[in-house]
Amino acid sequence: MELSDIDYELPEAAIAQFPLEPRDSARLLVDQGGLPPKDHHVYDLVDFLREGDFVVMNNTRVMAARLPLLRSTGGAVEVLMLEPLDSEERNWTALVRPGGKLREGESLFDVDGNPALIFGGRSSDDPDTFVVTFKVNGEARALMNRIGSMPLPPYIREVLQDPSRYQTVFAASDKSAAAPTAGLHLTASLLDRIRAKGVTMGEVELAVGLGTFKPVTAQNPLDHQIHSEWYHVPGEVMQRCRDAKRVIAIGTTSVRALESAATTGELTGRTELFIHRGYNWKVVDVMLTNFHMPQTSLLLMIDSFVGDRWRRLYSDALERGYRFLSFGDAMLLDRHLSE
Repeated sequence: MELSDIDYELPEAAIAQFPLEPRDSARLLVDQGGLPPKDHHVYDLVDFLREGDFVVMNNTRVMAARLPLLRSTGGAVEVLMLEPLDSEERNWTALVRPGGKLREGESLFDVDGNPALIFGGRSSDDPDTFVVTFKVNGEARALMNRIGSMPLPPYIREVLQDPSRYQTVFAASDKSAAAPTAGLHLTASLLDRIRAKGVTMGEVELAVGLGTFKPVTAQNPLDHQIHSEWYHVPGEVMQRCRDAKRVIAIGTTSVRALESAATTGELTGRTELFIHRGYNWKVVDVMLTNFHMPQTSLLLMIDSFVGDRWRRLYSDALERGYRFLSFGDAMLLDRHLSE
């Protein structure tokens, strides 16, 4: 493969800067295999489900992970918390700007001058991340909730008036550094309509981090080093997947959790599963997903799921005025459809 195989031209005007209201009013491009895709809305999703289907969602909540801190010199430092390294949640991996200029052991302060973190240098497991240590045991969540903000992607330049719109309505556990964005489209009423149709639903956890949102830079995308992410798939969910006529995953993070559990045989752990062309799909039949950035591992997953037709789907979506990326519209893909 070449990087151009997962590249396309994304006009800036196509990048959604705000979410639509209500959530399920977003448009839905429905894959028809070799036929032109159909235009619908997310609230129509129930019409494409049938009894015996099993719908799976990632219920992780986005942390207030972006911390504005200061050096003793007064210089600004931005720390994006990724995940804890211990059960006490005192040591964390993080993205730090400007991480390369900080000294190992240097203290960082909040805007009121209170000591907050100790900078620990680069992570031994991952040169892209750093280790930071909270000054006080048990302080992590309290500090994030006090001074942290929602870590919106850098391409969203508009101020989000309601932070809850970057959380799914079923979000439960504070574990992610970014939203499982396909799930942002679902509403409580839509979920009720799905259940009323006889479709069962289950939840998994995948802590969204660098493994999901880091761009691919290797000229051969298959050489990309994907970052590990923590996941958990309840045993009951895995069994229902086996028993279901079809498994419909809400978003790529649900896909990664399910396929990781099936591939490794472990229901809980860290996954470095890299899904690309040639991957042997084991669980997911249908995927509800947003439109993704060029040159990302998410596009490699979509390419593996439906093959080259993703290009036609993306091209049609751009021509029809669909909104792209985190606050954009969605598409419904079926890997069993033929060209």
